[in-house]
Amino acid sequence: MTSKPTGRLYDDEAELLMGVETFPDRVSLLPAGPIGAGIGPGAVERVRIMWGQDMLRDMLDGRYRAVICGVNDSDNSHGIVAQLVDLIPASQWTARGVTSFAKMFQDSVSIHAARDREPYVLKYDLDSILILALLRPHGRDHFTIEDLSRGFATVVKMLRGRKERLPVASVSFLNARANKLLGPDGQEPSFETVLRTMYQAGFRGDVYPAPGHWRFGNVGVFPSYPFPEGLEGMRRGSS
Repeated sequence: MTSKPTGRLYDDEAELLMGVETFPDRVSLLPAGPIGAGIGPGAVERVRIMWGQDMLRDMLDGRYRAVICGVNDSDNSHGIVAQLVDLIPASQWTARGVTSFAKMFQDSVSIHAARDREPYVLKYDLDSILILALLRPHGRDHFTIEDLSRGFATVVKMLRGRKERLPVASVSFLNARANKLLGPDGQEPSFETVLRTMYQAGFRGDVYPAPGHWRFGNVGVFPSYPFPEGLEGMRRGSS
């Protein structure tokens, strides 16, 4: 039998008003493991998952020095890159300028480096924050998991030994309007697949879930990746 929690979360009678069934945007956050576990020499590095946090607000508050997102050479007006360049006070970029630079770069590499492996990572310096943008391969309307893997491998190299570019956060590349991420079946991959791809490429920053993922209140989620080993045991047991 589960014991009742001790202590209070809110002042006055607010806890009576905060029943989760009244909020469609919510997650059921599970602990990644016992408190203090995995700390010390040999501990597994992790990717933090910023459930419930507003990425744009955190960027404007100066919590990060670099952010990773996608960019294309045709139209970025609906992407997060456009919101960042418009909202950050010191930015000298515009959404149109971001797209123009991406197109100029894309046109250049198509002539001088056509055999290079895509995607490229473009840098947009907004003074208070550096955008590291994976350039969507020319002629495609989406990224693939392979694009994400190669792109993040390049990003990791660009961050290595550069403390002035840390801390760093990334979008999840899911539910995107301007730069979609699709799997081999033409559908969006799972969030776990995205996290695994980033992690295997060497990324250890923070990742912001897509806002649409805040509506999975019926499914337990973890605050970091790799997920607890118990999840694999559960999967094997259910097969």
